[in-house]
Order: sequence, then structure tokens, then C-alpha cells
Amino acid sequence: MELILIVKAIIMGLVEGATEFLPISSTGHLIVAGEAIDFLSKEKRDVFEIVIQLGAILAVVWKYRTKFMHVTLNLAEKKSQQLVLNLLVAFLPLALIGLAFHKQIKALLFNPQSVAIALIVGGFVMIWLENHLPKVHTEQADDLSLKQAIKVGFAQSLALIPGVSRAGATIMGGMMFGLSRTAATEFSFFLAVPVMVAATAYDMTKNWALFDAGDVPVMAAGFITAFVSALVAINVLVRYVSNHNFKPFAYYRIVFGIAVLAYF
Repeated sequence: MELILIVKAIIMGLVEGATEFLPISSTGHLIVAGEAIDFLSKEKRDVFEIVIQLGAILAVVWKYRTKFMHVTLNLAEKKSQQLVLNLLVAFLPLALIGLAFHKQIKALLFNPQSVAIALIVGGFVMIWLENHLPKVHTEQADDLSLKQAIKVGFAQSLALIPGVSRAGATIMGGMMFGLSRTAATEFSFFLAVPVMVAATAYDMTKNWALFDAGDVPVMAAGFITAFVSALVAINVLVRYVSNHNFKPFAYYRIVFGIAVLAYF
């Protein structure tokens, strides 16, 4: 039984890491995968997903460790201050809306059918956006204006709906507000850190009593797998966006969403 659980934990870790930073919805994939392989109870699965999210967060921190270290040690610099301020204002809309409607969203929308619909609709929206992108005004993530950061923050808040994709909402939103593909993607990575740390801390305080020492091997397997697979996904996406658009991800969302509806 323990070995089977560890194998399932590795599968869930792979799903989390591979999808967290791609515009295809990690939450949606985790809900579907958890249901499909019958992984733990709903309560235990929620705790497990909190732990593996930390693994994915660490992958971003590791990938951009030089950048984060520079900003931390050079807060007196105007560029560092601007990036921190941009991350703060972009974080606030999702945080405030999430705190206000967290319970309602979890109760009503955390199911495979709702996820499938969001995946399909989001796929068509991504295709439309790719065909109507404005001229690029901001080539680097460091050069975002405060106004752009606020707009990206509101776009990100759409990701409170499971299946929308936080990465997809921030990247496509950034591109609609004049960011290059690379700038929008990198800012999405940077913004993931405060967003996911806050979400993880919030969920951990809510579900701390559900942690069990006997679950450590299962949690560790998922955590490590999520870290490694997220690191691979980040590197792949950074290379991909320099020469490609996001339409293949949109088509994948539509096909996957239809398959989920058919399965469930």
C-alpha cells in the first residue's frame, strides 16, 4: 500500500511541476489526476498539494536565484525597488479577491466538470488573444510600469477559477498590456513566488491538524518530483517563448477539457 501511494505521489508531483508554470492550469490537472488515480481523501489530498506547491516554488527560486539575491541585497537600487513594488501591486488583486471568495470558489468550482469548462473557454480566449496582440512596449520584466503591473495583477485574479491557469492569465494578460513574450513569462515566474507562498501559508494554517508523520515519505516523494519537474518545465518554457506563440497550449487545453468532460 505504501509503495502504491508513493508511486501515486510521484505522479501527482510530476503533474504539479509540469503544469504549474505552463498556461494549462496546474490546479485543474491536479483535480483531474487526483480523481483519476483515486489519490488519498479530499482532505489529505489538499494537504499534499500544499506541500508539492512548495517544491514548485523552490524551482523558480533556484532558477532565478541570482536575480532574487541581487534584488534582496540591492534594495536601494531603483530597479530593485521597482520590481518589488510591481510584484506587490500585482499580487494584491488576487490576494484580496481570494480572501473574500476562497470558500465559495472551493465549494462550487473545485470539480472536474468546472475545470473542463474553464480549460476549454480559456483555450479559445488564448487563441483570440494571440490573434489580437498589441505592439510590444516592454521587452524586459524589469521595465514594467506600475500601471502594467496592476493590470497584470487583475488578469492574474481570473486564475482563482480552477482551470483558468495562473500562468496563462498572467502571461497572456501581460502580452495584452504590451509586454514581450519573454517579459510576460518571466514576470509570471517572479509573481508566482509571493502568490504561491501566500497561498501555501494560508492553506497550511487552515489544514495543519491534518499533517501526519506517517505521511512524510509520500509528501517527500511528491515534493522532490514537483521540484525537479517544475525546474525542467521552466527551462523548456523559457526557451520555447523566444520563438513560438502559445496556440499549441490553447489547443491542448481545448482537447484536454473535452476529454475531461467525456471521462467524468
